[in-house]
Amino acid sequence: MKRLLPSPWLSLGIFVGWLLLARSTSAGQLILAALVAWVMPLLMAPLRPRPGPLRHWGVLCMLILRVGRDVLLSALAVSRGILRGRQHPPRGQFVNIPLDLRDPHALAALAMITTVVPGTVWSELAADRSVLLLHVFDLDDEARFIEHYKHDYERPLKEIFE
Repeated sequence: MKRLLPSPWLSLGIFVGWLLLARSTSAGQLILAALVAWVMPLLMAPLRPRPGPLRHWGVLCMLILRVGRDVLLSALAVSRGILRGRQHPPRGQFVNIPLDLRDPHALAALAMITTVVPGTVWSELAADRSVLLLHVFDLDDEARFIEHYKHDYERPLKEIFE
C-alpha cells in the first residue's frame, strides 16, 4: 500500500486543495484532483527525508511549552520596542551563535523555532553547520542571549534528536 500511496494524508490534502482552488466538483475536476493527488506524492517520495528519531518525549513537551512562553514574551518585548522606538530605538544586531547540533531534523526544528519567536530572524547557517548567523531585534547582552538560545533551544533539541 505504501508503494502505491506513500503519503495518504498529503494525497488527501492535495485532493482537497485542488478542488478548493478549482472551485468545482465536476467529474473532470474530481478525476484530475485524484490523479494529481496520487501522482505527486509518488514523484516526490525520493525527495522526502527519512523521519527523524524522536527521543525523550518529556523534553519535547517542555520545549514546546518553553517556545510558547518565549513567543508571548518576545511579542510583548517587540511591541514595547516598537512603541517606544522614538525615545529608545531598538538595538538590532547580528549574532554569531556556535552550534553543537548536526542532525538535519534538529536544525530544521531550530530554524522553525527561531522563525516563530518574534524579534529573531534566522539569517545564515555556515556550510559546515557549526555557526548560525541570527538577527536579533533588540539586543542588550550578546553573551547572555547566546547562552539563552543554546540552553533553551539547542540543548533540548540535541537531547531529543541526537
